[in-house]
Amino acid sequence: MLFVVGTPIGNLSDLTARASEVLGSVDLVACEDTRVSRKLLNSINCHTRTISYHSHSKGGRLSWLVDQLQTGSSIALITDAGTPGISDPGGLLVEQAHEHKIKVVPVPGPSSVITALSVSGFPSDKFLFLGFLPKKKGRKTALQNLSESSMTTVFFESPERIISLQHDLFATINDSGRQICVCRELSKKYEEIWVGSMDEYATKDFRPQGEYVFVLRGKK
Repeated sequence: MLFVVGTPIGNLSDLTARASEVLGSVDLVACEDTRVSRKLLNSINCHTRTISYHSHSKGGRLSWLVDQLQTGSSIALITDAGTPGISDPGGLLVEQAHEHKIKVVPVPGPSSVITALSVSGFPSDKFLFLGFLPKKKGRKTALQNLSESSMTTVFFESPERIISLQHDLFATINDSGRQICVCRELSKKYEEIWVGSMDEYATKDFRPQGEYVFVLRGKK
């Protein structure tokens, strides 16, 4: 069977007891970066074999993993941080497992999306998740959609575009009082959580480094 295992988004102590048990009992751990995952596995004294599976993996790797599952091997799918399949290629393996009638078992764990949403204080009875904003093509449209959305919206942005995003958002969103929550390095040593209006956001100085999650309150 295929276990979809949520792993810590920063603090290794956030790994659940069940996730630790599964990682130690499966035949293979398919991970985004074996070096990153090995640190996690070493922290729980787990010596399970690892194999890389990421966005640059060729189709043969996916087929091989499916073959292993079909021949009776148990595999744990993990990502560098958080829950597999959320803005990473893990969903393809899960999809293939379902198509081949392989049992898929979720092992819930941390998610930066839900973590950021929970500390924003914004309405969360329904929300929109956009993943990473487009780099160039479609970026203007995505920002305009953000401006008009009445739902709380969660999205990611890479550190090198943090400054340009700040300028673009302020230029696109006409409501200066609209609130935004900026989360950096969630659960890590230098965690930062900031909530304020667009006016205040425009004057803030954010570091162009680390993992960022943004939560934008919906348009009234």
